[in-house]
Amino acid sequence: MAYASLATGVLLAAGFGSRFDPDGLHNKLLARMPDGTPVAHEAAHRLLHVVTRVLAVVRPGSDALARLLNDAGCDVVFASNAERGMGASLAAGIEASDDAEGWIVALADMPRIATSTIETVAITLDKGASLVAPFYQGQRGHPVGFGIEHREALLALNGDTGAKSLLMSQRVTKVEVDDPGILRDVDTPEDLRNV
Repeated sequence: MAYASLATGVLLAAGFGSRFDPDGLHNKLLARMPDGTPVAHEAAHRLLHVVTRVLAVVRPGSDALARLLNDAGCDVVFASNAERGMGASLAAGIEASDDAEGWIVALADMPRIATSTIETVAITLDKGASLVAPFYQGQRGHPVGFGIEHREALLALNGDTGAKSLLMSQRVTKVEVDDPGILRDVDTPEDLRNV
């Protein structure tokens, strides 16, 4: 581990992936990338390079995914109200980390974010920024960092917009990165071939 952040990682892995598999038969986070690594494992692995503790938030019934993420080194949190959207899942992760000093929030369907990008977000957060987001060619991506002062606002999240309202604030510290991975998620089987 090159840099050990003071923040706690929150890996959001509770979505339904309906664009990847409209029938709901296959969890996209268990799908394998061209090198054979499951999508969620790779996303967790990269986050764990920078933070010592990662809480992976999954929905109830995702036992295979929970085992995979546990084996990767994450502490698994089941979000009982995951069907309400990303905001509810993020709130569950924050609630499970009441000893955290801040959070690096990543998405489990984004396996190609450079470790150096995660490190840059973490360092910026650890140095006192309260909101941190990476930007690539003018577009905001993931992961994002939240300081402890946002705990109550994060706990109150619900619905599918996640923390978008917080990240629209002028208080966001923007870090420019040369990393298209901050924008690339796996939404369709075709996306697997392009990550």
